[in-house]
Order: sequence, then C-alpha cells, then structure tokens
Amino acid sequence: MRILAFSASLRHDSLNGRLIAIAARLAREAGAEVDLADFSELVMPNYNFDVEQQGFPEACVALGRRVESVDGLLISTPEYNHSFPGTLKNTIDWLSRLRPMPLRGRSVQILSAAPSLVGGNRAAEALSTPLEVLGMHVMPDRFSLNTANEAFGADGELLDPQRLERLQGVVDYFLRVTQSLKLMD
Repeated sequence: MRILAFSASLRHDSLNGRLIAIAARLAREAGAEVDLADFSELVMPNYNFDVEQQGFPEACVALGRRVESVDGLLISTPEYNHSFPGTLKNTIDWLSRLRPMPLRGRSVQILSAAPSLVGGNRAAEALSTPLEVLGMHVMPDRFSLNTANEAFGADGELLDPQRLERLQGVVDYFLRVTQSLKLMD
C-alpha cells in the first residue's frame, strides 16, 4: 500500500511538519510505503481558468501523478483564521481540474497541529468539506494536536506517550480502511 504524506505548512520546522513526519514513520512501521512530500515544492500559481487554458502548471501535473500512484493521503494542516491555508485550497483546486481527477476514490486522513487549545480542529473540519465533495474517503476521526508548541521534544518526537498512542491508533485505522478500499477496487 502506498501513501502520500505532506504538511500544508510552508514554514521550515513547522509543528505540522513535525507531526506529519511522525505519522509517516508510524505508517512505514506498519508496512506502508510512504512518499513524504515537501509542500513548498508543490506550490502552484493561483488557480485561474485562463492559465489552465494555456496548460496545467508543471507542479500540478507532477503532484497529480504522485496522487494517482498512491492509495491514500496523510495531510497535516495548520490553522489560519479558523480554516486551512489558502495554498492548500489552491492546490486542491488545481488537482480537481485534472482528468481523470486524481483525488477521487482515495482515502485521506486529516491531521492538524496548533499552539491553541483546540489544536487546529476548525482547519481539519474545514478541509474535510472540499475533499469529501471531490469524492475522497475522509476518515471520520481527525487527529488535532493542541498546545503543539509544547508537545515535541528536542528529537522531534511527541513527549506524551498517550498522544503518540492516539496518533498510532488514528494512523492504523486509516491504513486498515485504505487497504480495505484497495481490495474493493
């Protein structure tokens, strides 16, 4: 089973980058092949139909191929103003224009990390809407890491074993569902 994982943060050493690195490691340890992408390499121009008429951006086509080559996605999103980043929405908008549409039918696990007490819950909820509309199988249990600025040790690992255990459970469930969906194809 192949998984594409990325943090939707462009910031170097972001909280969501740390979280997705742990989730990717857990997925690998469970037997998945994980393509851990650097979101800064996936940035595309603002979606514009006029630009699309001249041809899809190279980054869009390349990401579309990567998505087509996997069974599911692990996405960790920061929360900006109670929602997910515009750069991620723009990426989704571009991918939705490709034919065949690469997101449709794939499973997705949404994660979030934020320094707030709600840990990016609002961003995770907001992100689920366009992904569901585009035919993705969005996992019902999201993982939101609150007070994330205090959650990681110097080694980048989660300090609280209970949080790590919860993340492990979320990743394991995602992989089981993804495998089941793959078998149904």
